[in-house]
Amino acid sequence: MSVLSQVWCRSLLLCSLLCSALIQLHARPANMSALREKNANTKDENEILPPDHLNGLKMEMDGHLNKDFHQEVFLGKEMEEFDEDSEPRRNRKKLIDIFTKVDFNEDKSVSAKEMQRWIMEKTKEHFQEAVRENKLSFRAVDPDRDGHVTWDEYRVKFLASKGLNEKEVAEKIKNNEDLKVDEETQEVLESLKDRWFQADSPPADQLLNEEEFLSFLHPEHSRGMLKYMVKEIVRDLDQDGDTKLTLSEFISLPVGTVENQQAQDIDDDWVRERKKEFLEVIDADGNAIVTMEELEEYMDPMNEYNALNEAKQMIAVADENQNQSLELEEILKYSEYFTGSKLMDYARNVHEEF
Repeated sequence: MSVLSQVWCRSLLLCSLLCSALIQLHARPANMSALREKNANTKDENEILPPDHLNGLKMEMDGHLNKDFHQEVFLGKEMEEFDEDSEPRRNRKKLIDIFTKVDFNEDKSVSAKEMQRWIMEKTKEHFQEAVRENKLSFRAVDPDRDGHVTWDEYRVKFLASKGLNEKEVAEKIKNNEDLKVDEETQEVLESLKDRWFQADSPPADQLLNEEEFLSFLHPEHSRGMLKYMVKEIVRDLDQDGDTKLTLSEFISLPVGTVENQQAQDIDDDWVRERKKEFLEVIDADGNAIVTMEELEEYMDPMNEYNALNEAKQMIAVADENQNQSLELEEILKYSEYFTGSKLMDYARNVHEEF
């Protein structure tokens, strides 16, 4: 075989291997939207669009369980400081510092009540962060700085974030001309419009002030908008139209085509987790039916009873000596559960550092 032919064959083989790797990388069940990147949109678009993910809520806007919930309510605003690339010793030091703060009575163990108190504090941190971000977002959509935003003002900014010319869009809206947007963008606009008017507190004036705009972006800040969010989730899951959820309805969102064994395992885990959450947490009265009221209580991030249940669950995961509390060694050993970061050498010099 000539040298040229050998080079060509090797290039062809390399291309085949790359294509195979890419196929393996992207093969996944259709219900894996909960694993998508939470910051996939552009920065400008994120500033004015309601986020798909809300920190400190047990369920996503699309009805998926929040896979990062434990870390969010344990770490609060410090969550971003723990990442897989961080040096283990530094992360261990941070975790020890957190333990000392959670251990309110300084008895070197964390009780369910102490963990509940900590969870409520961290949830409030997420609330405060949302309020700070909302101030910037509101300024971005309130060009005349009159303290109120009309639906048309918001629509102009949204379409501009999608790449349309802001001045041309504003002129067309002013003259009631057809905007000629694609079908997907039109669907998003209609959904946003419905949400916009839900956030408009009585008496409705079709204007949103800064507080109402916060409810528009973050429904967890408003009881009325939390009800709306629950209603939307139930609508998407409810198959028989009775505005209630059975176990089969709750775990069937949305089962897609599984393309390989790894994806099948992920899909099975997803169904198993939803079944456990439905039976042990959401269905408060144990009648195998979840009402909108039950789902609303489950979704409420400031529900102290939920925080206590979550505290007990978190303790149960790592409570190896079964004393219904957590010692430092246990939290360090199960660091991946609490922080998303694995400490390979968690036991080394624990007592000395503490």
